[in-house]
Amino acid sequence: MTEPFRVLATSPLHPDAEAFLRERCAYVVAPDTRPETLKHAAADADALIVRVRLPDDIFDRAPRLKACIRHGVGLDFIPVEAATRAGIVVGNLPDANTQAVVEHVVGCALMLAKGFHDLADDFRANGWAARDRHPSRELAGRTLGIVGCGRIGRGVARAMKQALGMRVIGYNRSAMTPGDDIEPTTLDEVFRQADMIVLTIALAPETRGVVDARRLALMKPGALLINVARGELIDDVALIAALENGRLGGAALDVFDREPLPPDHILLSAPRLFLTPHVAGGTRESLRRMSMEAAEDALAVLQGKPPRHLINPEVWPAHTTE
Repeated sequence: MTEPFRVLATSPLHPDAEAFLRERCAYVVAPDTRPETLKHAAADADALIVRVRLPDDIFDRAPRLKACIRHGVGLDFIPVEAATRAGIVVGNLPDANTQAVVEHVVGCALMLAKGFHDLADDFRANGWAARDRHPSRELAGRTLGIVGCGRIGRGVARAMKQALGMRVIGYNRSAMTPGDDIEPTTLDEVFRQADMIVLTIALAPETRGVVDARRLALMKPGALLINVARGELIDDVALIAALENGRLGGAALDVFDREPLPPDHILLSAPRLFLTPHVAGGTRESLRRMSMEAAEDALAVLQGKPPRHLINPEVWPAHTTE
């Protein structure tokens, strides 16, 4: 009798996806996400579904592994070059949580512009007089800057332009599509011109720390900042200084350079800063969608079919001839 495929998830999946996998393979969830635990669990896996950052050398200890599927978009969780050297197919799900993140950004934009969070807290604590202490601003006619004009960046641009009448400018590392909702410009010009900036760019060596003291100093006094990409894009010390000296009117962060965020992290005591625990892409709908698509892609590769979005196509010919 042929041994069933063994599919390992670094963290639990949506219950529907787990039921789907259990009917079709030997499905296992790693007992915890420590590097040594993940390496030990991957040793006899045929496919890996990734929800946490993997150790750089995990593929050295996984001789059976054929597929590594990202439960989401960001490939900084996967050592892609190491996977490619080992002949392991890498896939991700660039469309699965786009709508969820776009809606999160729109919510943060309105919350920052209207001051809903502080207003609600003041009203609950101090009563009706709060209505005179929190003047809000309108977004119509203001300039939105998008840093990273991929699927999410374009979705945010479309939503904010069509629903709220914002002008949208943006920076992208690769050429942008003509006739888009975004006026292309340089990175520094985004910081100079925008009343609100949204970070949706991938983390790479050249984007790490892209929001530093120099670029924050370029921003208009009172401008707003939203980050739903990666925490490492921002110099936290410079961000806090800009909030404390009033250069920034406020910021909303869903991602951090250390996750989970330690209870003594400097961001937790900064003023005018709205923090959420990396939940932008995690609606009920998107979590099920990501889990189901990741499960389907993992099994597809094991059955000789490519994943929805193949990251390293150079390894695929070897899988079609096995």
